[in-house]
Amino acid sequence: MRVFLDQLGCRLNFSENNTLAGQLNAAGNHIVGRPEEAHVIVLNTCAVTAQAARKSRQAARRLHNRNPDARIAVTGCYATLAPTVTAQLPGVQLVADNQSKEMLHTLLEPWSAEFSDPEDLVRIQPHGTPFAPASPDEDGSRTRAFVKVQDGCQNRCTFCIVTTLRGESRSRTTADVVQEIQALVASGYREAVLTGVHLGAYGRDLAGSRRTDLKELAASILAQTDIARLRLSSLEPWELADGFFDLWQRWPDRLCPHLHLPLQAGTDAQLRRMARRCTVASFRRLVADARAAIPDLTITTDLIVGFPGESEADFEEGLRFVEEMRFAHAHIFPFSARAGTAAAAFNGHVPKAVKQERSRRMHELAARTGRGERMRFLGATRPVLWEGAGKELTDRPGTLLWTGLTDNYLRVMAHAPACVNLANRITPVRLVEFHGETMFGEPQLPESPSTGS
Repeated sequence: MRVFLDQLGCRLNFSENNTLAGQLNAAGNHIVGRPEEAHVIVLNTCAVTAQAARKSRQAARRLHNRNPDARIAVTGCYATLAPTVTAQLPGVQLVADNQSKEMLHTLLEPWSAEFSDPEDLVRIQPHGTPFAPASPDEDGSRTRAFVKVQDGCQNRCTFCIVTTLRGESRSRTTADVVQEIQALVASGYREAVLTGVHLGAYGRDLAGSRRTDLKELAASILAQTDIARLRLSSLEPWELADGFFDLWQRWPDRLCPHLHLPLQAGTDAQLRRMARRCTVASFRRLVADARAAIPDLTITTDLIVGFPGESEADFEEGLRFVEEMRFAHAHIFPFSARAGTAAAAFNGHVPKAVKQERSRRMHELAARTGRGERMRFLGATRPVLWEGAGKELTDRPGTLLWTGLTDNYLRVMAHAPACVNLANRITPVRLVEFHGETMFGEPQLPESPSTGS
């Protein structure tokens, strides 16, 4: 069976699709790179905002239009939120909510039997492990893998529907995660990104001797695997274990100096309305401690503007705090009321025009602080993991344009001779200029183009 996988939304969805790809591939199916080539299309959806829900429906229709003969299976948060509407979308023949997602490869088995082809069974050999994602590309695209270590959430933030859709916190065992990352290394991946709905709560739901935490998980991965770089995705700014930042002292070259700490609001009043378990003061201390412990750290965040009850004074106070924090980047969302959340019933909803204007001002501020953070690294040399394949330049024959990420999450572009293949390699790069949010660098290449790092 030829399967095309698509997703919207968070890194967790990317991780889940990678796992599904490995499971399907291990069973003898074939993951393809275009929906037109597929017997079956799987769409992993998002519903974090009304816009995300709308994009999920649009994606299902677009995939059907590109291949009207394919069977479509839809899973994820939107499929969980609106299963009836999802089932009525064109081409959809299976809806799997988040509770059934982990068994999706089994639910697709009857379809696999229908589409089996004796020639395909000879040509396509199972990889034998559900942990190694089956990629249709062999061009160096296997650089960063998103590894889901935890699902669900115990928090009840008043704006969030995801807790309802994902359920209570559930963690994988450390041994299971280590095994997956070992398989990823064997498949050629250089970086693993640990993901979860509430990553900081990892391990606390496990029973007995298996109970652990994120600090111990990261230490086990770095000690027991050869992954070149380990990155943590979004961490709520509370519940980190004592001495958490000591990890960067032990593995400074492999644990990426980047933290994504969702602030959401820059005033105590708004944080209370959101039922966030931190204050402005505690967030400030956390950021100060992290920067003191981790050299060259960059911090990114999430922010909501126009939350119910947000006054002009609240917004101005929040702007000042965001400026103080010097975020390298911020995902900024105008508040979107989601049915089933407490905030949807709050009084004091902010008019749309006001939310748009506050969003514009917050974006401008985030652009300034981001530029200031990138300015700190001009002239510095950082390790860059190059992604994908180099792009040929018509105006510069014999030169390719490459793109990649530094260890501290700066997007970098660079030129290199066409004879040098940087795909999936980590090389030191001197950062010399930037445009917008992209920095340009000069790779420091080894004498032999075939020598990787």
